[in-house]
Amino acid sequence: MQHRIVVLGAGYTGAVVAGRLAKRLRREDVTVTLVNAEPDFVERVRLHQLAAGQDLRPRPLREVFAGTGVEPRLAKVTGVDVDRRTVAVTDEDGDGELAYDTLVYALGSGWDTQGVPGVAEHAHEIAGRPGALRLRERLAGLDAGRTVVVVGAGLTGLEAAAEIAEARPDLDVALAVRGGLGDWLSPKGREHLRKVFGRLGITVHEHTDVTGVEADRVTTADGRAVPAAVTVWTTGFAVHPIAKATALEVTGTGQIVVDGTMRSVSHPDVYAVGDAAMATGPGGRPLRMSCASGTPAAWQAADAIAARLTGGKLPAASIRYFNQCISLGRKEGLIQYVTADDRAVRAALTGRLAAVYKELVCKGAAWGVANPTLGLPVRRRRVTREGAAAGSAVKAPA
Repeated sequence: MQHRIVVLGAGYTGAVVAGRLAKRLRREDVTVTLVNAEPDFVERVRLHQLAAGQDLRPRPLREVFAGTGVEPRLAKVTGVDVDRRTVAVTDEDGDGELAYDTLVYALGSGWDTQGVPGVAEHAHEIAGRPGALRLRERLAGLDAGRTVVVVGAGLTGLEAAAEIAEARPDLDVALAVRGGLGDWLSPKGREHLRKVFGRLGITVHEHTDVTGVEADRVTTADGRAVPAAVTVWTTGFAVHPIAKATALEVTGTGQIVVDGTMRSVSHPDVYAVGDAAMATGPGGRPLRMSCASGTPAAWQAADAIAARLTGGKLPAASIRYFNQCISLGRKEGLIQYVTADDRAVRAALTGRLAAVYKELVCKGAAWGVANPTLGLPVRRRRVTREGAAAGSAVKAPA
């Protein structure tokens, strides 16, 4: 009987896990089902480009995984029963259920309103393609001279502000940040960021805590009202709520607690990758929600699953950071080099070369989805009876 592997979510991490497992294991021994609510693979790291009016190359999952042994399933996940080992889904035929022996939870995250009044009603988000398309439509209909306020100065906020300002120089683009602009960057990185934002005409409201959003303005903790025909909310991500409703051990934010192989500490037949997982890196620090964390976590999870099913050696490499890649429009970029635990060092790459670097990283991430073993030859291994039994264990070992 084939071992049933179900992967929930076809973002960067889920898609990489599914493809890597299909290339590591014999098709006679396993089935790999990839469940996703959209028919295409979405390049999330490019959604600020989509919102600014650029067209992205379509990547239908059926084409991406044709001939790999991965079976894409177009459906929305509505629940997971980790005791019965089933996933509840809804598709064009109605409600259904999928049984699994091994589950990979990669449903990712969406935007986090942080409970700020008016955000859900009036702000736009680019954490997913539907939100990016709504913002794209709104910006396209915006008259010259109107103000766009981006709230949040993480990587998403910086990239969104720069992309919109470059694509629409006729608009007044502003960025509201709680601290200083790029205060986590090196001095060289901060200087370059200020220079590019100045050239793009972006107004930066530093040390500004936005406490409310209305249809035509944002309000701040110090009582100011900043005009905003459009507000873009990029203050962080919140994980999909499904895991929190299960018996899985999760954090207060709903992330699944995993070990070094991305395996749930409470249910050994469940793995979590990407934003949905609470994993730690060097120094015991939690990995940040990013493609830089998610892709190596996906490799780790896939290789651990394959090793356990086939009696192979478990992966032991820890996930380490190297740099933070920031696009600042199509012509400028910033590559901030960091320590293994993600703290900025003095070195940074800037300018046109950094933009090319970031573009290669984005292209490489998309290429990696269709080539999850990095194009290297692989030998599919046979699933052992003992491995299948261990992989389907109901309770974690003491």
